Amino acid sequence: MYKDFFGFVDEPFSIVPSSKYLFLSARHREALSHLQIGINSGGGLAMLTGEVGTGKTTVSKAMLANLEGNWVTGLILNPTFSEVELLEAICDEFSLSYQQPSSLKQLSQTLYKYLLDNHKQAKQTLLLIDEAQHLSAKVLEQLRLLTNLETDSHKLLKVLLVGQPELQHKLQTVELRQLAQRITGRYHLLPLVEKDVADYIAFRLRVSGGDETLFSARAIQHIASHSQGIPRLINLICDKALYYAMLSQQSSVDYALAKKASSDVLSYQAPSIKAANTRRSSSSGWLSPSILALLIASATFVGLASWQQWQQLQEQQQSQAIQYQQWQEQQTQLQQVENEQQQHLDQLIEQSRSPMGAMQALYRMWGFDASIVDSDCESGTTPPFHCFQSVAQLEVIIASNRPVVLTLYDGDKPYFAILQGVEHDTVTLQLATQRVQLPITWLEQHWQGQFRYLWYSEIGHTLKLNNSGEQVKVLDKLLAKVLNAKPLDTEVFNQELQQRVSTFQSWQGLDADGVAGKQTLRQLDRLTSDNAPKLLDHSKEVM
Repeated sequence: MYKDFFGFVDEPFSIVPSSKYLFLSARHREALSHLQIGINSGGGLAMLTGEVGTGKTTVSKAMLANLEGNWVTGLILNPTFSEVELLEAICDEFSLSYQQPSSLKQLSQTLYKYLLDNHKQAKQTLLLIDEAQHLSAKVLEQLRLLTNLETDSHKLLKVLLVGQPELQHKLQTVELRQLAQRITGRYHLLPLVEKDVADYIAFRLRVSGGDETLFSARAIQHIASHSQGIPRLINLICDKALYYAMLSQQSSVDYALAKKASSDVLSYQAPSIKAANTRRSSSSGWLSPSILALLIASATFVGLASWQQWQQLQEQQQSQAIQYQQWQEQQTQLQQVENEQQQHLDQLIEQSRSPMGAMQALYRMWGFDASIVDSDCESGTTPPFHCFQSVAQLEVIIASNRPVVLTLYDGDKPYFAILQGVEHDTVTLQLATQRVQLPITWLEQHWQGQFRYLWYSEIGHTLKLNNSGEQVKVLDKLLAKVLNAKPLDTEVFNQELQQRVSTFQSWQGLDADGVAGKQTLRQLDRLTSDNAPKLLDHSKEVM
């Protein structure tokens, strides 16, 4: 289409994956690092999740390309298997022959022999399963059993699960807790931030032989906002914008073209969830206007038996007409109140567009007055406070019993509110400086699971065996408190302290590596902090 018009070598925003256009943002590189550590460690499972189009396949391919050593890899796409079908698919991927029909035992033995042969040849075997959210609980459990295949010191099969956020939710169920505990490397890939979107667009233009400044700064800002940082949507919008630029004979993409392209592309995406305006039902006992009109007309019917009957009917009609008028007035008043409430809510939403502002309010709940810099989770908070960002279901956040900043959406525009409490079927949110109570159903319509919260730790970095100093002593006291044991009274991270860290990690379902990293310290804070604000300990007064 527009390739010749702009002088591109090929179309820069094709959605067909290509190693030539491999762009790794800071988040993609972080995901890659987590997965590489997970795959190369002693564990057998790693997991990468993210929304549709965020670049999970990009990260997976980059990881496979960067594997060091003698690896044999297999790839299974979009699986919807039974247990037997899964093992058959794995055998097919590694070109292993098996009997038909087969049993789980026969297929497992075939795989075990193959994996053992690879191990003897110093080969490591990796299986990557894409769209893993489609796997049933029984099939995921079968995968866990496969990762039990091992020698005295080595897992024979490494598995990387790649899927949408539903995969995380599945692994939080009781029946899959053993599988969840086996995952030694996991990462949830979030969309690109605005700066990354600009770098991403410039990178693809440069690789295709085009001008990196082809898109104006305002156009990029609009694309970043309306694509929500999702690379696949960025590609679609940029591709459409270049097409429109060619049609209008423009040498660059300005804001107007970006806006038009965004509107066209997003009109074919899943519609944004809008808040439904609840209205009172009209089935309250009053007659509808059509029925009322019918009754009035019937008063003229010549078949009335008597003047008295006609007079009674007239009185009934007048009474019903008065009742209907009163009902209309009630509905008008209710609608007016709803409109005023919605206008007030809209004003609060517009005042809540800044994530840093919401984080500052969260700091104040801890009794600390934070600066804008300290409140920017993207650049990092100042110890002893730490910011954690992730995606979870409401039940998980309730269980943590901490106020959190939720990322909510008004159409495609994000805004930020503090979740302060949950009671029955309502939630208490702080928007700007005011608290409001809203139905949980409203929250479900505006929230996609993204949240961030503060945790506190005087330990500013990862601690492991042979470290020493005051922070090791702090770790010793925290572990003693949560494990109901006496402190070791040591400033040296010795083997006994390492064993306590491992015990705590196993208890909390973490990777029991004996290293006190961020995830371990975060769990320690949750279980030992006496000064942290509580999610459920809030006033029921609503401003």
